[in-house]
Amino acid sequence: MEARGGVLHIFMPPVSTLEQYLALTAATEQVAALLDTPVILEGYEPPRDWRLQRLMVTPDPGVIEVNIHPASSWDDFISNTRVLYEEARLARLTTEKFMLDGRHTGTGGGNHVTLGGATPADSPMLRRPDLVMSLVTYWQHHPGLSYLFSGMFIGPTSQAPRVDEGRDEKLYELEIAFQQMPAGETNQLWLVDRLLRNLLVDLTGNTHRSEFSIDKLYSPDSPTGRLGLVEFRGFEMPPHWQMSATQALLLRILVASFWDKPYRHKLVRWGTELHDRFMLPHYVRADLLDVVRDIQESGTPFQADWLDPFIEFRFPRIGTVNIDDIEIELRSAIEPWHVLGEEVSHIGTARFVDSSVERVQIMVTGLTDNRYVVACNGRRVPLKSTGRHGEYVAGIRYRAWQPPSALHPTIGVHSPLVIDLIDTWTGKAIGGCAYHVSHPGGRSYDAFPINAFEAESRRVNRYQDWNHTPGSVPVPPDLASLARFIPEGGGLRPMAPPPEEPTLEYPYTLDLRRKPD
Repeated sequence: MEARGGVLHIFMPPVSTLEQYLALTAATEQVAALLDTPVILEGYEPPRDWRLQRLMVTPDPGVIEVNIHPASSWDDFISNTRVLYEEARLARLTTEKFMLDGRHTGTGGGNHVTLGGATPADSPMLRRPDLVMSLVTYWQHHPGLSYLFSGMFIGPTSQAPRVDEGRDEKLYELEIAFQQMPAGETNQLWLVDRLLRNLLVDLTGNTHRSEFSIDKLYSPDSPTGRLGLVEFRGFEMPPHWQMSATQALLLRILVASFWDKPYRHKLVRWGTELHDRFMLPHYVRADLLDVVRDIQESGTPFQADWLDPFIEFRFPRIGTVNIDDIEIELRSAIEPWHVLGEEVSHIGTARFVDSSVERVQIMVTGLTDNRYVVACNGRRVPLKSTGRHGEYVAGIRYRAWQPPSALHPTIGVHSPLVIDLIDTWTGKAIGGCAYHVSHPGGRSYDAFPINAFEAESRRVNRYQDWNHTPGSVPVPPDLASLARFIPEGGGLRPMAPPPEEPTLEYPYTLDLRRKPD
């Protein structure tokens, strides 16, 4: 022991049982009370014991990780979540941040949900192997569950890749493993781990870096790995505790539903459609509406509008422009980040992440079929019908900034994104908008926003629209930077529709980095 700053620091030795640790702690507490001296316990933590609840606070790069104790009821979970958010606020900590361009986003910390039981033998994940199978299959069928609640870093090299992001043969092997899953309860607690531990992994074989992490389910490596726990790592910390509760409620409902009725279906081979269609908010929302319908049909009154805050937070609206009866809306979309090859840096060998490519969704409503064409920077946008009359959607992929380490380093920044609505009957551009990219390597700001008001002003300044009304001569904003797309004078002007650029791999996306064939 050692006294520092009027506080007695006591180094706790390693002990073999929880009873010994508690006895030593009780004796220390009695002595501290007699001496009227504050005490801080240091050294070894107590032995692992299922009777002991743990709340751990760990500093991580950029975030503070808090692992709260398990909740045995829904009321306990709500209380724990609300108190945690409130205590973080009082400590001047937050669960959200603003990027340089003003975008509202998460901190990058995870809101991982861990499910299990009071003891490994009580864990539903071990007692019912088909429960884990049902959850994995359902998430694989609904990519929206993976991408709506995740952070910005997604894809096969992220910290929570989907089971179909990575090795192509994994789904085939996973279906074989699912065939070995017995129906109903089993006393073979090791079965789920043996069947899935080599499949629910990332590209390097790490069981912890996976959307469904089973490294603490029933691992043979150590007793601390046999806890009967499955960790859902695909959740990022949302800005409000009510949103966190909604995530957990959705998961809780699905677990209860699959306990009563296991979800046994063949896995879907999404292919490139996974990182094409499901990067766009329209298709993510449509997928989640299917999930909500499944939940409601099972008898639970879960409401679709409870997920609207996640849509707005994950896919913020950039701006809209109305041209007669036609509306053009721009929203942020998702873009997977690639881990690059190894490079030698001042701290040793490193692998950078390429975050220089971004994606937006363009949605057009009120469109007359075969009459109008939408162009971005002079190239045709591959609009796809949403199934509603006059409503079309597509994605636009572009280089937002140019870091020294990136894929295709010779491709410059596509700023601004100039959107034109072309009337093919008259051969004229009748309206449009521009989205100004503001990022490092040509960025407009050097410091992060100090509050939400400054962040909003930065977001607003990046989006401008103009209406080419016949008879008027409006001047597009920042004409000098738009001169190669918008001729001097702007306004209603002749513009030939650009040719189509069909692609079989990514039919929903215009990639400005790729030259037309």
